[in-house]
Amino acid sequence: MKNKPAVAGGRPVREKVLPMAKSVLNDNDINAVTEVLRGGKLGSGEAVSLFEQAMTAYTGARYAVAVSSGAAGLHIALMSAAVGHMEEVITSPLTHPSTSNCILYQGGIHTFADIDPATFNIDPEMVAMKISDRTKALIPVHYAGNPCQLDALQELARAKDLVIIEDAAHALGGEYEGQKIGSISDLTVFSFSSPQNCYTGEGGMVTTDSEELYQWLTMFRENGMIYDSQRQVKPEGPWTVEMQDRGYNYRMTGMQAALGVSQLSRADGFIGRRANIAGRYNRAFSGHPAIFLPEQNSRGRSTWHYYVMALRTEYLKVSRREIFDALQTENIEVGVHYLPVFLHPYYLWIGHPDICTLDTSLCPKAEDLYHKLLTLPLYPAMTDNDAEDVIEAVLKVLNYFLRA
Repeated sequence: MKNKPAVAGGRPVREKVLPMAKSVLNDNDINAVTEVLRGGKLGSGEAVSLFEQAMTAYTGARYAVAVSSGAAGLHIALMSAAVGHMEEVITSPLTHPSTSNCILYQGGIHTFADIDPATFNIDPEMVAMKISDRTKALIPVHYAGNPCQLDALQELARAKDLVIIEDAAHALGGEYEGQKIGSISDLTVFSFSSPQNCYTGEGGMVTTDSEELYQWLTMFRENGMIYDSQRQVKPEGPWTVEMQDRGYNYRMTGMQAALGVSQLSRADGFIGRRANIAGRYNRAFSGHPAIFLPEQNSRGRSTWHYYVMALRTEYLKVSRREIFDALQTENIEVGVHYLPVFLHPYYLWIGHPDICTLDTSLCPKAEDLYHKLLTLPLYPAMTDNDAEDVIEAVLKVLNYFLRA
């Protein structure tokens, strides 16, 4: 009975559910937020400035602009890069829809380039094939925290005068060629909205080395308003506030920022713990006939935001869905990240000619991979016993359903 999955009548590995993700909050985090509450200034202010300073120190970028969400950060990054109506932006299909939604906000054209099935990241060769005269920007996604091939993408960008906006929602603390993610490309966008290496409930940050982009970012975040008299068209006095462009209320609160400063101070420790658990998983799962693990970028440092594996379904007697259900029955919460963006109903309905393809897939490698993906629990608060429970459950279920 020990080796028999719970779904087949055996005993579950765990009595209580192990969640796939969980926040790690301590007294310092709580005290930081409480201090802002007691101070009475809950909106954007000194705490936000301190968080931005902490981010520039951590990433090595010259400027950081705190925003209400990673999605907001992507939006104002595109606005600052002057991407507009009918201009193309190339991104990965294996991401959250917010990555490409920001292109729609600007009236641009989303163009998806297929992934490298070895790494699950966007393939620079596929990007090169998609570049056209209308292409204005690239949004590479560091999928699950594994850095993209930024050097190849930068070479393409330089040749075609394109802006690179890194979607680093999974990659705070990651590195590429010894440089921190956030200090490499024109613009980098981080998210703090899910339990990761810096968690603020909601929130995001955009980093850049360009003073001009920084000024655009701050204006677009502030409803298009300019408070600095040196940048105003007609300052009449200290009360003057000018709206100089269409902007949005994408400000971060002081409470979020205070929590962010506290969390950021422990980010490297969080990453180290994630890497330790991922190493346990890798040692247990490497070489299993029914498991394919993504190749980690040897020139970078992954943050292990997610632990994602692909099932070799040809070696299994059952489908991915049945494996998913079996692991849930073992009281191990699992997930799937992500449905390719262009397969979401809205993207099918809006009728982009690349999407309404009747006979072939838009990004066949991403679509094929999606049907095999599973995400396992991975977060700093997990104990060694938790990790061993995950390993036991995965191996028990997969071995039971292996083809003879």
